[in-house]
Amino acid sequence: MQTIVTERNGSMLARIESDDRVFEVHFDSLEPTDVTLRFLRDDERVGSIYNDDGTDRTMARLTTGREGTDFIGVEVPKEFVAELLDAAIEAGRVTDDSAAEGYRIRVL
Repeated sequence: MQTIVTERNGSMLARIESDDRVFEVHFDSLEPTDVTLRFLRDDERVGSIYNDDGTDRTMARLTTGREGTDFIGVEVPKEFVAELLDAAIEAGRVTDDSAAEGYRIRVL
């Protein structure tokens, strides 16, 4: 599995690729809650990472429709989520550091 989490062209790029899935998102900021990380671009939510109904699965969701109602979802490993969260914190792209630590405790 290959991962990339970096700043690129004025935003963050997070990508994970394996034989059976690809997930890529560009975002300006990351808004953490207790159990969700929301990707924001131009102050609009473009996706999220969430714990699937309290299971061990961590799911990534991207909004794909023009009206914001269509989406795709893929399972992503918690190691990727931790790498993404750490990079966003280092880059100053997390909206609330305290909430990010709460997310880390509850989900990671």
